[in-house]
Amino acid sequence: MKGSFGFFINAKNLRFPSLISILCLPLMAAAAPPDVPAVIVIRNATILTVSHGNIEHGSILIKDGKIAEVGVSVNAPKDAQVIDAAGQFVIPGIIDCHSHIAAESINEGSVSVSSIVNMAEILNPEDIDIYRDLAGGVTSANILHGSANAIGGQTLVIKLRWGQPAAKLPFEGALPGIKFALGENPKRSNFSIPGQPRRYPVTRMGVEETIRGAFSEARDYKKTWNEYNKRAAAGERNLIAPRRDLRLEPLVEVLEGKRYVHSHCYREDEILMLLRVAKEFGFKVRTFQHVLEGYKVADELAAADVGASTFSDWWAYKVEAYDAIPYNAALMTQRGVVVSINSDDAEEATHLNQEAAKSMKYGGLSHDEALKMVTLNPAMQLGIDKRVGTIDVGKDADLAIYNRDPLSAYAVVQKTLIDGRVYFDLQRDIAERAEREKEKKALIDKFKKAAEKKPEEKKPDAAGQKPGEEKPEEKKPEAKKPEEKPKPPQTDGIDSGSTVTLGGAL
Repeated sequence: MKGSFGFFINAKNLRFPSLISILCLPLMAAAAPPDVPAVIVIRNATILTVSHGNIEHGSILIKDGKIAEVGVSVNAPKDAQVIDAAGQFVIPGIIDCHSHIAAESINEGSVSVSSIVNMAEILNPEDIDIYRDLAGGVTSANILHGSANAIGGQTLVIKLRWGQPAAKLPFEGALPGIKFALGENPKRSNFSIPGQPRRYPVTRMGVEETIRGAFSEARDYKKTWNEYNKRAAAGERNLIAPRRDLRLEPLVEVLEGKRYVHSHCYREDEILMLLRVAKEFGFKVRTFQHVLEGYKVADELAAADVGASTFSDWWAYKVEAYDAIPYNAALMTQRGVVVSINSDDAEEATHLNQEAAKSMKYGGLSHDEALKMVTLNPAMQLGIDKRVGTIDVGKDADLAIYNRDPLSAYAVVQKTLIDGRVYFDLQRDIAERAEREKEKKALIDKFKKAAEKKPEEKKPDAAGQKPGEEKPEEKKPEAKKPEEKPKPPQTDGIDSGSTVTLGGAL
C-alpha cells in the first residue's frame, strides 16, 4: 500500500505485519474479479461516442467483453444482463497517459541511464489507488518510471483490473515504452547527499550528452548484432555471438520502432534539443510529458508528429515551471498537436474528466475536443486507439457511466467497466461499506487480543534462584587496612641542609 508521500510501504517492514494482512482482508474479498455475463446491454443512456457524435436514449450491446452494437436500439437476447442508465451518460473509459499507481517503486536513481529496469517487474495489484482511480472512470494507465534519469526505466500500459494478479494487469498488445527526462530532475538540481559526489550529469548539456552517448553505444551494438546475424544466416560456422548488453537492448528497440519514448520535460529549449537528438539517431519521440512550454513550440511539435501529455493548470511549482500557463493544452491542440491531459498523481486521476473540462474555460475548446483529451487522444499516444478510446463496434468494452455530463463538476461515476466486467459500482460500494467496517473492526479486535502478551513463567536463573525467592545476604569482604607507608629515616643530629645517602650513591 502507499503512504501519504506516495512511496510503497512493505508490510514486512512494519512493526505488526499481520495487522496489514488482517485489515486488507475485507478489501481483498471485495476485490475478487467479478463474473462476466456473456451478454450485457446498457439501455436508455446518453452515449458520448467521441468518434461519431452523441446518441440520446441509446443502447450498447456487449458480448464477450467487446462492443457488439451501438445505437438507439440494439438486438439484445432475452438473457442479457441489463444496466438501466436512464438519465445517465456513457463515455469511453478514461485513459491516463502518465501514472505511477500499481508500482512498488518509481525511480532507480543510482545511475543516469537505467534502461535495464522494467516497471512490469514491480507491479502491485493490491495498490488501493487502482480501485480509487476506477471510481474516477479510469480504465487504462501508462505506468511510467520516474524522472531521476536522463534515460529511465522501461514502461508499460495496464488495465485497471482490480482484484486480478499482476500478470493480468498489462494491456495485451500495447507497445512497451521507456521513460526519458530532461531538465532539473535528471541533473539533480534539488537532490544531493552530503559527503557524496554528485552524480553526472549536473547540467542540461550533460543530460543531452548522456542521451547522445547512450544512443551512440546502442547504434554500435545494433550494428554488431546485425553483422553477426547476417554472417550466421549465410551459414558461416564457428561464430562467437556478441556479448548481450541488457542496458542497450531497450534502446535498440527504440531505434527499431519497437518501443515508445515518453519524455519528461518543461522548457522549450530542451524540447527542441531532444527532437534534434531523435532526428540525429533516427528514432521518434512518442510523447513529451508535462511539456509545460509546449505552447511556445507547438508548430515544431506538430511537424514532428509528437504527442503532448500535459497538466491542466499546474504551474510555478518550481523554477522551470514558471512559464507554464493553463492555456497550454488548448493552444497546442489548435496548432495540430495531439494533446492529452494526464494526472502524474493517483488522486488527480480520480477527476481527470474535470481536468479535461478546464480546457473549455482556458482556451475555448469544444466539448468533444475536451473529452478527447482523456479518451481518444491518450489512446492514440499509447498506440491502443484501435482497441479503446471511443465507443465503436469491435472495440473493448471499457466504459464509464456518469450520473451527469462527464465534463460537469457535479458528475459522479456510477459504474466502470473493463472488458465488459463491472469493476466499480458505486451503489454496490456504498451498500457494502457498513459490512466492511464491521468486519474490519472484528478483525482488529481479534488481532489486538492475539497481540496481548501473557505473563511468562520465570525460570530459575543460573544461580538456581526461584522466582519470588529473596536472595541471601552476601557477606561483604572485610575491608583491608591500608598498608603503612615506610617512615622517613631519622635525622637525629643532622640539620636540614645535610644530605643523607640511602641505598646507594646519588
